[in-house]
Amino acid sequence: MKKIYFFGVASVLSAAAFSQSMNENFDTYTAGSYMGNNSAAWTTWSGTVGGAEDCQISTTQAFSGTNSIYFVGNTAGGGPQDVIVPFGGVHTTGQFVFEAKFYVVTNKGAYFNFQGTNVEGQIWSLNCQMVQTGQLVLDDSYGNSITTTYPTATWFTLTIDVNLNTNDWELLIDGVSQGVIQNTNNQVASIDIFPVNASYGGNNQSGFYIDDFTYNHTPYVLPTLNGAVTSITNMQGIVGINVQPTVTVRNLGTSPITSFDLTVDYNGTQLVENITGVNIASLASYDVTFASALTLVGGTLPVVATVSNVNGGGADNDAADDVKTIETTPSVAAPGKVVVAEEGTGTWCQWCPRGAVFMDMMSDKYDGYFAPIAVHNNDPMTVASYDAAIGPLLSGYPGAIVDRLPVIDPSAIETDFLSQIVIAPKAFVTASATYDSGTSLLTIEVSADFQQAVTGNYRLACVVTEDGVTGTGSGWSQSNAYAGGGNGEMGGYELLPSPVPASQMVYDHVARTILPSFTGQSGSVPTSVANGEVHSYTFSVTVDPSWDFNELNIVPMLINPAGDIENAGFYPIATLVGVEEETMKTDVVIYPNPASDMANLKIGSVDNETVIVRVYDINGRLITEKNYGMLQGEVVLPIATSLMNSGIYMVQVTVGESQTNTRLVVE
Repeated sequence: MKKIYFFGVASVLSAAAFSQSMNENFDTYTAGSYMGNNSAAWTTWSGTVGGAEDCQISTTQAFSGTNSIYFVGNTAGGGPQDVIVPFGGVHTTGQFVFEAKFYVVTNKGAYFNFQGTNVEGQIWSLNCQMVQTGQLVLDDSYGNSITTTYPTATWFTLTIDVNLNTNDWELLIDGVSQGVIQNTNNQVASIDIFPVNASYGGNNQSGFYIDDFTYNHTPYVLPTLNGAVTSITNMQGIVGINVQPTVTVRNLGTSPITSFDLTVDYNGTQLVENITGVNIASLASYDVTFASALTLVGGTLPVVATVSNVNGGGADNDAADDVKTIETTPSVAAPGKVVVAEEGTGTWCQWCPRGAVFMDMMSDKYDGYFAPIAVHNNDPMTVASYDAAIGPLLSGYPGAIVDRLPVIDPSAIETDFLSQIVIAPKAFVTASATYDSGTSLLTIEVSADFQQAVTGNYRLACVVTEDGVTGTGSGWSQSNAYAGGGNGEMGGYELLPSPVPASQMVYDHVARTILPSFTGQSGSVPTSVANGEVHSYTFSVTVDPSWDFNELNIVPMLINPAGDIENAGFYPIATLVGVEEETMKTDVVIYPNPASDMANLKIGSVDNETVIVRVYDINGRLITEKNYGMLQGEVVLPIATSLMNSGIYMVQVTVGESQTNTRLVVE
């Protein structure tokens, strides 16, 4: 019979304080029999045992004794096996340890996940994907992950050791730690074993054995007063940006917490928040976003958060969970790199507020490095050709693709962004534009300045987006699964009804057109390009009267032969043209160009007019601005390029009511 042991632990709290344990080596069962028939503690996703979803006893491989269980899947979707082993309840405190022996067959993969509730499909707390290459990725689907290796075609021990009090999830292979993550969903209720191998370069072939399957949960008895630090977030990103850390404090005592002090230490800087006037119930959590910011620096450094002076009484009853330390290694953005995220969304989609929240977060955090595009489906903002191209790439709504990589949930955009922003682009991509207010014609020139020689079918493209879009009627109301808070917090949508009335909705990053198409302009770049060559293509679009011209953005793109976005740019329309501005009536020349120490800006003829010069970097960020006042005649103005990094810049010259944009290359 199955070896299941339940060990009682004395507690005044409830039956939830009793520990649960299992130790199963499968050796007492008949070969070929189903685990769901052998034991009521093993079941399947649907609850149907003894069939295709269940696993069978195998004698082909075993770590100890003669038996193990075997899983096999040969399709991208995985299955049909889908085995569930409950862990005796939903565990949110104490120590939880899962351990088993795995044998992954040559050229095949393995997968399992931890469910966070007693009802499968509500919360995926953790995913473990073993790829046929020997790569293993442990992640919580929210960007917290460990990537390591495992031995193929041999037995090895996989251990996941979790301190639920401090939210430390450690992965060990054969007893050696592979890293620790903090989990967005710090709870565990069951394991779901499912043969699939479709992620991280998987070949869709899954085959693996499991032996000596064990788990143990040691409960935690709450003291009277205990504040614990359970997570530190918003400390990832790219070198040089400012971040405001968010720290989660949890009440792991029986008495309410009404005040506490919180500090964060990073790179020699300490931030302090004194929290008062709160009422955190037992086992509840409270998020503190620091008012001050930290600047991310290069290298791997610790971030230390400490809670103290709980309820004004100094030390609490358990010092073991007062301090949490994580490590952060900011990425170094490649010069001139801009990453594009195309999100599939729709006002009819009840989960799509999640996409809006994460796209806004990325846009704010990575201004100048990130180009957000919301591609709407089956609502008043739909662009039919764009929707038709991106829709088949999505597995559902909302969905997102970053630089045309495989589809992800919008909550994972930052992970893909950070993987792409470090890749040096083969070309810098810029845009310039003119606008004829009489005809409403917007003309956009997209240029690619190649930083290395390339061959193949590279193509230029351009997307125009609009922020601040509103409308009236039922089609503009946003369906909202987060209404009421039952599905957690989501950027304030939990405080709004479902649907959110059109009068309360403002849509950003809305795709208005893609020029000429999703795949780019054929022939816009030669099939063989030398390092240093610049290739341009001019697109034009008539601005619809319903669009707010001042809210438009231009996203120029270079698409590579694989169909991925090689590089891009992002330009609010105000950085390129003005609504009523006239075409420059006089010549503007920059020399030398390229420049190293100093460039000269020559304006052919100024007729007692105000001259303003603005310099933008390739990402559309304003580098410098100077108003020279009223000038007359031919003028030559200096640009101190010695203070600029190497790269491409846009010099915007305004003379009276006229404006022009000229490109400057700094060596």
